[in-house]
Amino acid sequence: MTSTVRSDPTVVEVSLGARSYEIVIGRGIIAALGTRIAALRPGAKVFIVTDDNVARYVLADALAVLAEAGVAVHRAIVPAGEASKSFSVFEQVCEAIIAARMERGDLVIALGGGVIGDLAGFAAAVVRRGLDYVQVPTTLLAQVDSSVGGKTAIDSALGKNLIGAFHQPILVLADTALLDTLPDREFRAGYAEVAKYGLLGDAGFFAWLEANWRDIFSGDASGSSAREHAVAMCCGAKAAIVARDERETGDRALLNLGHTFGHALEAACGFSDRLLHGEAIAIGMALALEFSARRQGLVSKPEAARATRHLADVGLPTRMHDIPGELPSVDQLMDLIAQDKKVKRGMLTFILVRDIGAAFVEAGVDAREVRTFLSEKLAER
Repeated sequence: MTSTVRSDPTVVEVSLGARSYEIVIGRGIIAALGTRIAALRPGAKVFIVTDDNVARYVLADALAVLAEAGVAVHRAIVPAGEASKSFSVFEQVCEAIIAARMERGDLVIALGGGVIGDLAGFAAAVVRRGLDYVQVPTTLLAQVDSSVGGKTAIDSALGKNLIGAFHQPILVLADTALLDTLPDREFRAGYAEVAKYGLLGDAGFFAWLEANWRDIFSGDASGSSAREHAVAMCCGAKAAIVARDERETGDRALLNLGHTFGHALEAACGFSDRLLHGEAIAIGMALALEFSARRQGLVSKPEAARATRHLADVGLPTRMHDIPGELPSVDQLMDLIAQDKKVKRGMLTFILVRDIGAAFVEAGVDAREVRTFLSEKLAER
């Protein structure tokens, strides 16, 4: 897929002092990948990590623009899907980077969705004690969330993203034209993270999404400006939070709205296509909203229902019973929640909501209360 590069991309800066970097957002901007890499690291080689699905659609274009800019390229292509965030695939990628004789001044490029960004970023964090890397996210979820902020990881058998490092990229290049090739289910799953930004901190943006989501989903030119606006709004919100709290000791935890429930559901489903990450987060956010609505002084039931209705309107699952197949037990879910990275000294931490656009971190949540709530939701039909 070749697309004409826009001359006026949107640029969002992640302000981290000497480690600051740009998120460049626009339609067709992958055409500028080679010139941007050559300008950032003159004379550097690059090592592209991608998956076999993305490679079919995007790799040839990326290789062509890098070659045109005189950039030498090595690459590794891994299987598509969450299963590639494993020790075995991580080892293969690391060994391939080393075998290519990549030096400390060279670059890794993560060309793909969230799985590739996490995997390639983690490999870059540890090979030769740290290589710089560039994120070229190819899914909506990666463009609005996982490519920004420097969280890199692989999965453990006991939970998602439990083995990793904070390692910031030096550039994020988010070409919205790449989203045209996404299957509808993948695009919807990514939209869950878009809605998250409105729910956690921007009521006006959430209202805009309610009115404009069809344009974001549209694959024609009329929808591209809405897509770019949505991506830019999410990236701007995340950049501001990361600049305040890079290593998630405070505000950055807000970005995990829906993730405590969602990650447990993902793990219970074996990190498989049975439940995509964004689908799990949609259910997790609906659960977090309802859990909040049960608590005095938090979001009202009508507002919680409004938010959940919007997720359902775009075609996302919002109930555990929307997951195909046998559901996990409450014991299994509680065991998985206990592995959540926000747990402190055995006490559960949740991101709850006072109102749409007003999320907050609630530490010390009673596990018995969570167990009772999940038992009730599993019993629903």
